[in-house]
Amino acid sequence: MCYIGIPTRMVFKNARIGLAILALTAATAPLAAQAAKGLQVVPIVRGDSLVVNFELREGLTPDVRAAIDSGLKTIFTYTVDLKIDATLFLDRTVAQSIVTNSVEYDTLLRQHTLERRINGTKVASEVTQDPARVREFMTSVKDAPLFSTKVLQRNRDYYVRVSASARPSYGSILWPFGSGTSAQTRFFFR
Repeated sequence: MCYIGIPTRMVFKNARIGLAILALTAATAPLAAQAAKGLQVVPIVRGDSLVVNFELREGLTPDVRAAIDSGLKTIFTYTVDLKIDATLFLDRTVAQSIVTNSVEYDTLLRQHTLERRINGTKVASEVTQDPARVREFMTSVKDAPLFSTKVLQRNRDYYVRVSASARPSYGSILWPFGSGTSAQTRFFFR
């Protein structure tokens, strides 16, 4: 290979490409870290139901843990939207479910009372002394049949969007995303 020209020019071009690659890597690294810390959503069609699993990674920060340990009732609200892409306008919401996880710590008995409601109906409650169980209960929902497949049309693309928020709200103390976070996952209904 032969290069005809000023050698410093060649070095300058290579340095510019290197800087561009470095800048691109630096710009995308926070996004990858944010996705890894955020919300993971997995929709699964089972029989006549659309089951949604989701997990809020690092949702129980030390500040939230301190609020729970003080006896303050803490509520995580997950708004789950089933949406379909629209051609020219905003995406259309086909159905919506609200999942509410709450925890209240009894400082005298040293136990946590956990409760989960889906669309206002209590579906689970328990009392535990295990902090790991509190973290799992508050930050994840598994095998929740949130939607009926009757509202879906065959051979269409859909997506499930989950938005998470917490009360009491501490602004950016709860999550680095402000007062809440959201994520979505697409799926094809056959």
